[in-house]
Amino acid sequence: MKAGSSVELVKVSKQFSDSIAVDQIDLLIPSLSYCCLLGPSGCGKTTTLRMIAGHERVTAGDVLLGNENVTALPPAQRGTAMMFQSYALFPHLSVIDNVAFALKMRGVEKQVRYEKARKLLTLVDMEKYELRLPAQLSGGQQQRVALARALITEPKVLLLDEPLSALDPFLRIRMRAELKRLQRELGITFIHVTHGQDEAMALADKIVVMNGGKIAQAGTAREIFNTPQSEFVAKFIGGHNVLGHGKQKFAVRFDRIKIKPIKSRTSLPAITAQVADIEYQGNLFHVNLRSAMGEELALHLSEADFDQTPLAVGTTVTAIWDPASAHALG
Repeated sequence: MKAGSSVELVKVSKQFSDSIAVDQIDLLIPSLSYCCLLGPSGCGKTTTLRMIAGHERVTAGDVLLGNENVTALPPAQRGTAMMFQSYALFPHLSVIDNVAFALKMRGVEKQVRYEKARKLLTLVDMEKYELRLPAQLSGGQQQRVALARALITEPKVLLLDEPLSALDPFLRIRMRAELKRLQRELGITFIHVTHGQDEAMALADKIVVMNGGKIAQAGTAREIFNTPQSEFVAKFIGGHNVLGHGKQKFAVRFDRIKIKPIKSRTSLPAITAQVADIEYQGNLFHVNLRSAMGEELALHLSEADFDQTPLAVGTTVTAIWDPASAHALG
């Protein structure tokens, strides 16, 4: 495989008639990194991916791969490959012919393209299925074939549009590990669109949170989770309470909230609230609280802590936190 390339977007915008899908974003994705574009539906993440691929024309700005400006180049000349959400396999072609298709279009002789296709099928553990049709494969197997097909042109950057969304939860977690392994072994840059926070945090060296066509925050998974820069990021990434009023808002992680009986004295910041809901999640209890003023907050309790402080819906408690664990929001 070729060495991965950096990707840089410079004041990139995309406008559809009277709506702006992507609004003057600047972004640098380092070479050999695994980057996830994360955000809700309609935030501009898939449009951004398609502009990098060349499947969507840039309204304004520049797309650079390495030192080359590829803004005006067609997809086949960019050094990128795209794996689509639907996998888009040809139903009438065998697995090996699906993988080798791009090389056939380039006039590569059958023996050479089959040899290369078999190497990639071995890489994704699908060599035993080379003669099957896509309809004879499971969703996870089809995904592996689509991945091998995207890699056969030796791209410098692999673009993945929600590649795990069609898989069941167990297989999704397994394939996360496979994607990360392949990215390391191949030594190329991966850019992966997802709306799954857990997926992004498990995979990415760099997470780019998008909202309303703009970049809300970019950084490592730990930076995004521990120091959200806005109320939107704190709420979207999950695991945080957003407290305070007006411009004085701050985030406190669920696992940093503690509870005490209602009559307990404390010098720490505190909110008196009733238990609104309790959800057992296997390794912890997720507890939702609601104050008389309508404030809502949540906390996580270990099984041991829950057993020491039995709770029921309707119980009134005092929620407390250390001021050092509160992160001011811009």
